[in-house]
Amino acid sequence: EEKEPEYILRLPDDFCLLVNATGRLGSIANSYLHKRGLTQNDLLRYKIGISNEPEYVNRIIIPSFCNNMKLNFFLSRSYDEKTIRKYKNCDAQKTKIIFNEYLIDWTKPLTIVEGVFDAIAAGENAIPVLGSTLRDKTKLFQAIALNDTPVYLAFDQDAEKKTGQIIKNMLYYDIELYKIDVSGFEDIAEMPRRVLQTRREMA
Repeated sequence: EEKEPEYILRLPDDFCLLVNATGRLGSIANSYLHKRGLTQNDLLRYKIGISNEPEYVNRIIIPSFCNNMKLNFFLSRSYDEKTIRKYKNCDAQKTKIIFNEYLIDWTKPLTIVEGVFDAIAAGENAIPVLGSTLRDKTKLFQAIALNDTPVYLAFDQDAEKKTGQIIKNMLYYDIELYKIDVSGFEDIAEMPRRVLQTRREMA
């Protein structure tokens, strides 16, 4: 039988790191991210960029890499608030990847959040599930169980029901688990880092 051709994931051909971007679009994208609390170090650490391809105009692009620095996923987020579709993912299956796996130390506690901006706000050793579910068959869940990594769970309050299912699954696999209180904030990305640190210590 003929094998299906391997799906090759590629960033836009003109992808440019935002820290190197010049011109009007780069300035607008930088301003948007700085208003969201991101620093130049964040832009560099997460390799955030832009593209002039029609599909990505007025969007910032956040790539993800596995341990060998091979691209395994990327998403874009519109900085034009009039855009109906804020986020746009690539065609790769998010259940089969660990977002920016190369940044993760599995011997240290891991913070699990919903979105990529939540992960950036949470600081080091944080992974977004790119949604509000984390099933036991996903690559991320299996890596946590295999490495016996302690987990801090920090999902939005409106995902309480799904959070309960995640907690149930993790306890079934005897994963050391703590839940961070996010009350009073829309999500982790809106929470000041000093507040997040305090609530993580209290979990």
